[in-house]
Amino acid sequence: MSAPRLIYGIHPVQEQLRAGRPVERLYLLKGRRDQRVEELAAAAVEAGTAVRYEDRLQLDRMAGTTHHQGVVAMVGEQGYAALETLIEQAKRGPRQPLLVLLDEVEDPHNVGAIIRTAEAAGANGVMIPARRSAGLTPTVVKASAGAVAHLPVARIGNVAQTIDTLKAARLWVIGLTAEAPTAYTDVDWTAPSVLVAGGEGKGLRHLVKERCDRLASIPLLGKVDSLNVSVAVGVALYEIVRQRARQGR
Repeated sequence: MSAPRLIYGIHPVQEQLRAGRPVERLYLLKGRRDQRVEELAAAAVEAGTAVRYEDRLQLDRMAGTTHHQGVVAMVGEQGYAALETLIEQAKRGPRQPLLVLLDEVEDPHNVGAIIRTAEAAGANGVMIPARRSAGLTPTVVKASAGAVAHLPVARIGNVAQTIDTLKAARLWVIGLTAEAPTAYTDVDWTAPSVLVAGGEGKGLRHLVKERCDRLASIPLLGKVDSLNVSVAVGVALYEIVRQRARQGR
């Protein structure tokens, strides 16, 4: 049996239930009776989940944070998809395959935000390294607003080797890096694509850049010299959405 884990926040728990994934027990803040929480409690009861009410201090201890919105849930262990399964499912989907590969993005808020945007943009999945990267922690789940319940996430080993596997599967691998002479809007994203983004502060590593089919940059017209990685990925993903909508893909 999978070990239970905790997630917290209204949206993550809502999406866990909406996706039909098991919620073993739901803990709510004692005395809170607003409509959103009552609807969440009703959905949990309908799904056969036990609901308990706890004081704020107990919820703080369980979640390990005060930012739980009075909602903590015990759920099954979040599983990672196999890389091969992710690729196969992407190629069988109704749209051109689109995957996101993260190269050592360590901030869980960034990883969660990227998963959320990738799911909203219709991506088939996200790949994160097993080392020097945030995994599917409760903070990542919360930052994704529950998108991890809907979007497969694969945990990979070596990023450069993973790129070789993706290229062998006939996916076009494009890395985001500030020094690339080609703007992201000048890249053809209508083919089966993998968007690669690097970690906070350091960006894509040299070996990863060498493995990509192409590199692209997001023009910066102000005085800052970089974008937050989750913002950069969001900008690129919606250029992909725009191009594919125009081409009917």
